[in-house]
Amino acid sequence: MESAVAYAFEGTCDASQAHAHTAHEAVESAAHYAGDTVTRWTVEDGQISGDTLTASKLRAWIDGRDPLTDETHGRADMSEKANLIFDSTINTPKSFSIAAMLNPELALEFSRLQDRLRDRVVVKWQTELNARRGAGSKVMESLARVEVVELNHERSRSLDPHSHRHLWLNAKVQGADGKWSNVDSAVMMKFQPIVNGEGELAARTDPEWIAALNDNGLTLNAQGEITELAHLVRPMSRRSNQIEANRSAREAEWRALNPDREPSPQDVAAFDAWAWAKDRPNKPGDLDELTWAQQVRDEIAGLDPKLGKRLKDGRLKPTMNERVTVADLDRDRLAAQAVAWADARSARSNDRFSLFDLRAGAAYMVAASGVVAERSTLDELLEDVTERAVGAHTISLSDAEYVPAHVKSLRSTATVQVKLDLEAELAGLAVDGPEVPVDVVGAIAARVSENPLDAGQLKAAQLIAGQAGLVTVTGPAGTGKTTIVQVVKRSLDEQGRRLLVVAPSKKAANVAGEAIGGDSSSVHALIRAYGWRWQTTAEGEQWTKLNPGDTDPTTGAIYRGVPEESVLRPGDRIVVDEAGMMDLYTARAVAHVAASTGAGIAMVGDHLQLNPVGHSGAMALAHRLAPATAELSAVHRFRTAAGNSDVEYAALSLRLRDPKDLVDATAVVDELAERNLIVRVDDDRAARDTLVDRWFTAHGLGQSIAITTSTNEEAQAINDEIQRLRIERGQLELGRAALGQHDQHLMVGDRIQTRKNDREAGVANRDDWTILSVKRDGSIRAMREGELGNEVVTLDAEYLADSAHLAYASTAHGIQGTTVDVAITGPGVTGAGLYVGMTRGKRANEVVVAASSDEKARVELAEAIVRGRIENTLEESKVAVEHEVSVAAKPADRTVAAWTDRFARPFGHERDLAGKIAATEASLARNLSIANRTAGFYDPEDQSTNRSAIANIEARKAKLEQLRLEAALRDQLPVDQLSDEAAQREAARAQRRTERRLAPAPQPAYIPTKDNNPTTGMF
Repeated sequence: MESAVAYAFEGTCDASQAHAHTAHEAVESAAHYAGDTVTRWTVEDGQISGDTLTASKLRAWIDGRDPLTDETHGRADMSEKANLIFDSTINTPKSFSIAAMLNPELALEFSRLQDRLRDRVVVKWQTELNARRGAGSKVMESLARVEVVELNHERSRSLDPHSHRHLWLNAKVQGADGKWSNVDSAVMMKFQPIVNGEGELAARTDPEWIAALNDNGLTLNAQGEITELAHLVRPMSRRSNQIEANRSAREAEWRALNPDREPSPQDVAAFDAWAWAKDRPNKPGDLDELTWAQQVRDEIAGLDPKLGKRLKDGRLKPTMNERVTVADLDRDRLAAQAVAWADARSARSNDRFSLFDLRAGAAYMVAASGVVAERSTLDELLEDVTERAVGAHTISLSDAEYVPAHVKSLRSTATVQVKLDLEAELAGLAVDGPEVPVDVVGAIAARVSENPLDAGQLKAAQLIAGQAGLVTVTGPAGTGKTTIVQVVKRSLDEQGRRLLVVAPSKKAANVAGEAIGGDSSSVHALIRAYGWRWQTTAEGEQWTKLNPGDTDPTTGAIYRGVPEESVLRPGDRIVVDEAGMMDLYTARAVAHVAASTGAGIAMVGDHLQLNPVGHSGAMALAHRLAPATAELSAVHRFRTAAGNSDVEYAALSLRLRDPKDLVDATAVVDELAERNLIVRVDDDRAARDTLVDRWFTAHGLGQSIAITTSTNEEAQAINDEIQRLRIERGQLELGRAALGQHDQHLMVGDRIQTRKNDREAGVANRDDWTILSVKRDGSIRAMREGELGNEVVTLDAEYLADSAHLAYASTAHGIQGTTVDVAITGPGVTGAGLYVGMTRGKRANEVVVAASSDEKARVELAEAIVRGRIENTLEESKVAVEHEVSVAAKPADRTVAAWTDRFARPFGHERDLAGKIAATEASLARNLSIANRTAGFYDPEDQSTNRSAIANIEARKAKLEQLRLEAALRDQLPVDQLSDEAAQREAARAQRRTERRLAPAPQPAYIPTKDNNPTTGMF
C-alpha cells in the first residue's frame, strides 16, 4: 500500500509500460504528480461526484476503508495476492500531447476530451461490472457504487510530453443490495479492451475535439495521429529512448555506490532530471514545470524550425477532416472488421473471444471509419454493429441460456472454416503406405551419424522415408530431430525421391538446410511459388490461389506458374520442421500444394513448445489424422559437467514440458531446486543484475549463452546493460558505431539479431550475428557461425535502423530452435516459453525468480509452469466454455442449460431461432423508437442521421422476415438436417475426402540400390 501512495504523490511513470494491478506493484510505473491531493470520483446510479484525498486518506481508501469515517468496506482480504486497486491507463496518440504543448487552446480542449472519456469509463464500470453473491459466489450482483482515484500526468517517465490519466478502481464496491464486497476481478480484467476501445473512439470521433483541431488547421490521419504533427512523434520517441538509457546508467552508478540501499522517491526524481538534462545545451539545475515546458518547446522547434511560422501564433489556416456521417458507413463491413479484430487477438485463448472483445472491436473499427458524431448517436451504431457481427460472423460454443459477456464463448466462422478446410485437405493426404525397413534405416544411420539412432528416431525415419501421404513426428526439445532428417535425406536420394525441408521461419529453414545439406525453404516461399497470396486486411486474413496468367493482387504482376527449381513431383516428401509454429492458413496452403502435386507431408515439431503468432492447431490436427505417427521421447541434448549424457535432467525436462497439474508442477520445481537450478532474488532489478552477471561469466569461459526474458522491453534493458559493461571492460571497439532499432548504437564485437528476411543481403529473421566492422556510411560486416562454417554478410545502414537490434537477451520466440552451452531464464516467463528457455542449454539451464522467500519462489515458479488447456477440436473448446460458464457469476434468475446434440455441429446453425427472432424484433422496436424520437429535429438539408435510422429499420425488417421464413422451413425438415448452404459445403467436403481416400497413392520412381531389400527391391 505504501508503494501505491508513493506512486500517486512521488513516483515515476511510463504509461507505455504494462501497469500492475495491485497496489504493492504500482510504484514501478507513473509520472510526477504535482500537488498534495488526488481526486476521488464516486459513481452512484450513473451519477458522478468528486472530492480530494490527502496521502493519509488515500492510504485508508486503498486499504478498503472509508477515508472520511475510517469505516471498513466489507470484509478485509488479507491474502498477499488480493487486488486492492485496478490501474487502468487512458492513453492517446503522442501527437495530441505535442499539440497541447504548443497551443493553450488545444491544451484546454484536450483536457476536456480526457475528462469526457474518464466520465464515460467510470460510469461503464459502475453499470457493467459486478460483484458476486450466494453459495459459491455464483450469483451476479449489479453495482450501486464504485470509487475511482484519478492521477493526471503530463509527462512520461522520460519526461517527454505524454499526457495521460491513471484511473484506480477500488476493488471494494457496493452492490445494489447495499453490501460492500470485492468487484468480480475476472470481469474487470476482461473489460479492459472495452475501456481501450472507448479511448480510441473518443480520440478519433469526438466532435468537440475534432472541431478544435480543425479550427487550428489540424487534422487526423488514418492512424489517428495529428497529420501536421505526426512527423515529430518518432524523433521525440527516439529522444525518450535515449533519456531512458541515460536514466538506467545513472541508476546503475548510484546502486554501485549504495549497494545496501534502495533509491528513495527523491533519488528517483533526481535520476529523471539528470537523464533529461544530459546532452542538452542548457541543463536545468532543478526541474520545474515552466523550465520543462520551455525545454520541450525548444526541442520541438529544433526538430521543425518552420513549424512556428506555419502555426502563425498558434493557428494554421482552418481546415476540416473529410466528413463521414453515420449514414455513410457500411455496417455489415464494420461487423466483419470487428470480428476480425477480436479474432486476431484470440490466438492465446484457443481462438475464442468474448462479447466484450467483440464490442471493443466494434469500437476500434468505428473509430477508424472516419466518422465524427455525438456519442449518443454512436451508441446505436455500436450496438447494431456488434449484433450483426455476432449473427453473421461468429459461432457460439455454448448452449447455456445465459452466457456472461466476459466469457470467451465465440469463434469466428472464418477461422472455423479454414480449420475445416485444412482438415479436409489433410484427410485427403492421409493415405497409408509402406515404411522403410528398420535394418535399411539403421544401415543408413550408421553412415550418416556417429551415434546410433534410438528406437523412436528409427521409427520416425522409417515413416518419413516411407510412402504414407501424411506423417507426423512429435517430440520435445533435444530429441535429435535433425539427425532423423539427415537419414531420411539419404534414404530418399537412394529412392530417387526429392526431400524438401521447409519451416515457418527462414532462420529455421536455413538451419535445417545446413544440417542436412539439402534443399530448404521457408514455408511461405514454397506456397508463394505455387500461387498462394495473402494479406492482412481490416476484414481479416485474405488468401487467394492464383492460376498461371492471373494478376498477382499483391504486386500487380502476372503469375507465370511454378518455377522449375520449385517443382514437386509425385512421391516427393515435404518435411515441415518446427511444424508446431505453423498457423492454420499457412498449413492449409501447404496441404493444398502437397495434394495438388502428389507429394507427401511429414510434420515434425512439438505442439507443446511455442505456438505460431496466428491461429494454432495445425500440428495437432495433422497428428490426429495421420496414418503414420511417431513420438520421440529420448532426449539427447543435455550433458553433465563430465560431458556425459544427463539422463536425469532429460527426464525432468519432459515433466517440465507437460505437467499434469499444479501438484506435478510443484514436484518439478522441487527437483529443479535440488539441482540448484533456481536462482532466487529479491526484486526485478536484482534479477536483471543476475542475468547480466551470468552472461559475462559464460562469455569469460568461452561458452555460448541464451538469456530468455518475459518481454521485449526487459530484453532491451539487459542488452543495453551488457553493452554498457562491455564498453567499460574494453570488450567493444568505440571508434565508430552503426545505428540499430530503438536508436541502439551497434559496435564492433556486439551481438545483434536481424529481424527481417532479406534475400539479397543473405539474412533471415532472428538470425544472430557478431559485428566484425563498421563502415563510414553506417553499414556493417557481420559474421554468423553455422553448421557448415562461418558466414559473413554486409548490412546497410537503412536495414540496421529498421530491422536489427542487440541480441544478448531475447524473448522465447527469439531463442526457440537455438542450442547453446548455457541458458538462463528470467522472471515472468511462463508455460511454453519457460520450457523453451529451460531446454536451450546443453550444459546448464537455470531460472531466476524474484520473490521474498524461497518458498514463495517455488510457489510462483510452479504456477508459471502449469499451462492452460490446449483445445485442438471444437468439442474441446465447447467443454472449456461450458466450464467457464459454470464457474462464472450469473444473474439470480439465470441458469446454465444442458447441452444438446445439435450443438455438436461445427457451425451453430441450429441455435434457437425463436431467440433470434425475439432479439431482432427488439432491435426493430428500438430503431423505430429512435426514429420517432428524432423526427423533426433535423435540418431539412441534413437528414443523414434520420436516413440512417430509417435504413436500419428496413434492414431489421428484412432480417426478421428471413428468420421467420427460415423457421417455417425448418419446421418442415428433419431435426438433424442442415437447411442452408453450410450443409452443401459439408457434403462437398465429405465427397472430396471420400474420393481422396479411394484414389490410389502416387507411386514414386524407384531405383534399386545395394542398400535395398535384395529379394524384392522394395522396402
